[in-house]
Parts: sequence; C-alpha cells; structure tokens
Amino acid sequence: MSDKSWTLPLGLVLLGVLLLGIALGPYPLSPAQIWTELTRQGTGGTETTVFWNIRLPRVLAAALTGAALAAAGAAYQTAFRNPLVSPDILGVSAGAGFGAVLGIYLGLPVLMIQLLGFGTGLVTVLLVVGLSLALGGGVLVMVLCGIALGALAGAGISLIKLLADTENQLPAITFWLMGSLAGAKRGDVLAAAPAILLGLVPLILLRWRIGLLALGDDEAKSLGVHAGRLRAIVVASATLMTAAAVSMAGVIGWVGLMVPHMLRLLTGPRFDRLLPATILGGAAFMVLVDCGARMLARQEIPLGLLTAVLGAPIFILLLARSGTGWRS
Repeated sequence: MSDKSWTLPLGLVLLGVLLLGIALGPYPLSPAQIWTELTRQGTGGTETTVFWNIRLPRVLAAALTGAALAAAGAAYQTAFRNPLVSPDILGVSAGAGFGAVLGIYLGLPVLMIQLLGFGTGLVTVLLVVGLSLALGGGVLVMVLCGIALGALAGAGISLIKLLADTENQLPAITFWLMGSLAGAKRGDVLAAAPAILLGLVPLILLRWRIGLLALGDDEAKSLGVHAGRLRAIVVASATLMTAAAVSMAGVIGWVGLMVPHMLRLLTGPRFDRLLPATILGGAAFMVLVDCGARMLARQEIPLGLLTAVLGAPIFILLLARSGTGWRS
C-alpha cells in the first residue's frame, strides 16, 4: 500500500473505533440503538440519555484529545528535528497542570478550573519563548527554558498537593493529574474543540513547508522558507492544541511521543503525509485507551496510567526497530 493511501483506512478505523466507544460501557448500546439515536428516532428514554449526554461527549472528547496531542507531537518532532520531542517539551502540560491544580485547591467551578489550566499552559510557553529570546539563544535554549519552567511548574504542583485537603482536594488533584474523561460533558467538548481546530488548521495548511524544517534551517531557507517564523507558527499551534487537550482531559503522557513514531512506520517521514495519518491515528488510539479505562476494571483507570503502560514497551520496540534511522 502506498504512503498516500493510508488516510482512508485510518479514517475507517477511526469510525469503527468511535462506534465501539459509543457502544461499550456499563449500559451497552447495540448498533441498532446507536443508529436510532443518530437518526433522531429515539424515544427519549435511557438509551437517548446515555448516548447524547454521556457516551457521545466522552468519545468525542477522547478523539479530540488524541488528535491534538498526536498532531502536536508530530509537529514538534519535525520542527525541532528531534524524534524524542513531545508536546510538553516547552512546559505547556506542566503549566496547564499547575493552573488546574490551583483551581481545584481554590475550590473553583469545573469550567473555571479548565479555563485556568488552559490559560496557565499558554502563559508558560509565552514565558519560555520570551526567556529564550531574551537570552539570545536558538532552539536548544528554548527547549532548555521549557524544561526549567516545566520543572518550576511541577514544583508548584507538588507544593499545592502538600497543602491540599487530604480528604477531598488531594484525591481530586491526583486523579486529574493522571488524566481522565470520566466527567466529560458536551460543554467541555464545545469549549475545547475551537482551540484544537484553530491549532490544527495552520499545521494542515502549511504541512508541506513544515516538512522542510526537517532538512535544517539553511536548506529550508534556500527553498524559500523562513525557518524561524514557521517554527514559531508550529509552537503556537501545538501549544494551543496541547493546552486545550490538557485542560479538558488532564495530563496524559506518551500519546504525542509514541503515536507519531507508530504512524511513521506506515507513512514514512514526510510530514505532509504523516500529519493527516497522525490526526486520525491519535484520535483512534485515545478512544481505544478510554474504552480500556472504563472496561478493564471495576473502578475507572486513569488515562495517563494506561498510556504509560502501553507507551513505554511500544516505544522501546519502535526504538529497537527504527533506532538506527534516528541517530543522525
């Protein structure tokens, strides 16, 4: 199968996974019931409530989160020419996590917690970029600033956990930091979707140019691409998507690091082919992980725990298979 022809199969896989995610749960829905609800022929009973108010919002939230994190990871890896880069490299996940944890500690409503997490994630990356520009450094200095500010945000999270009420606040903080879509509502999806789509649009429109960044700044410039400006667009878009995903689902690792590498085995390294496949594959992967989170045990398993359990061994296998091509 050619590299370009993977988009349609992945789209069909995503469609099947979405239907599976809607069907599975403590109250299972049959294909006939799903079709009845999709065609608006439901009677308004339990099936209608489960489909529209519980199952569909959660599945869409999982798909958006997976697509955002995977696309952000692929964009960062190409822009920084580093296969080990993930969406939280500039501190956005740690910053968003600090904001959300602070909101939980202050007893804010859920919507305010999400907005605070989204805002602090964006502010963290703005501080990283501003600090790297003030230091007059390039990409390496920016990454190091991201690591430093991410560690600072992590220290702030630890301090809040130390001060939090151990009966109510600390369990809520711990569960949120491990990632969960248990409380996903239609409002959460509607709030996060515009930011995620706004971040995806520039990456999709500029995917051919972004792919040139993998050749190096000098080569990209010789081909008419302003590397610094294009990399800034990538950082802004990926940060926007990651902050929105983290504010909705909590801190979920490995998706942005692992999924792009998995899809490169199918599409090859070209970013213009990798990005659409990564969006579809990341969405399908996250929906499957969420299905496992609510079906593998009596108590729901945090998403971050499952992605770590799956991601670490899969990533090691990918390193063993393709490591020789990553040494350059």
